Amino acid sequence: MNNQAAKRFNTFSISFFAAAAACLLAVVMLTDCASHSGDMIDTAKSAVPQGEKTATKTLENLQTAFNGESNANAKYLAFAKKADDEGYTKVGSLFRAAARAEEIHKNNHAEVIKKMGGSPTADIKAAEVKTTAENLKGAIEGETYERDKMYTEFMTEARSSGNKEALRTFNFAKTAEGEHAKLYADALANLADWKGGKATFFVCSTCGYTTMDADLQKCPVDFTPKEKFESIN
Repeated sequence: MNNQAAKRFNTFSISFFAAAAACLLAVVMLTDCASHSGDMIDTAKSAVPQGEKTATKTLENLQTAFNGESNANAKYLAFAKKADDEGYTKVGSLFRAAARAEEIHKNNHAEVIKKMGGSPTADIKAAEVKTTAENLKGAIEGETYERDKMYTEFMTEARSSGNKEALRTFNFAKTAEGEHAKLYADALANLADWKGGKATFFVCSTCGYTTMDADLQKCPVDFTPKEKFESIN
């Protein structure tokens, strides 16, 4: 190869490799840009909607709880009448006290729903009233479910979302439901002793905590003084 041809070859080689390097650099830059663009899009998708999604879920849980407590209130009043008709008047007193507690819960839930911009709604179904023993069994199942599953899950979600007011009203209801389940279980196990006469229950006007302890000086849940408890019989 003569000098002239060699020079032309060297010039071509340099141009070729320079062009190749430029192309490679362009590909890298485009890939990196696309990657960053994707990150920005993913971030945009997960940032704002996530907050909205969390608030919506909390509101949905509150509406579910409001509906449940509204139905429980109506159901327990029907159960109380049945208990009275069968002569289990002390059980009737218990159901009336629980009904009042459920009313307090639904009112508490409603306040938080309104503060979040929602409107409390309930679809109240006609209660399926059976014998008092069967009604107590059903009530135990319902209260146990709310205590162990529904309100437990609702509290976890409210805590993670930082909604203190929702957490507070869920906690009030959960604690009271646990006490209701215990009272129902005692009544069912000793049904004969709950026949005839009246029993007096004390319901916290703030959280719905229900007890037969006349010596209780304040609510163990929210410290409401005894003077503000409601007497139900």
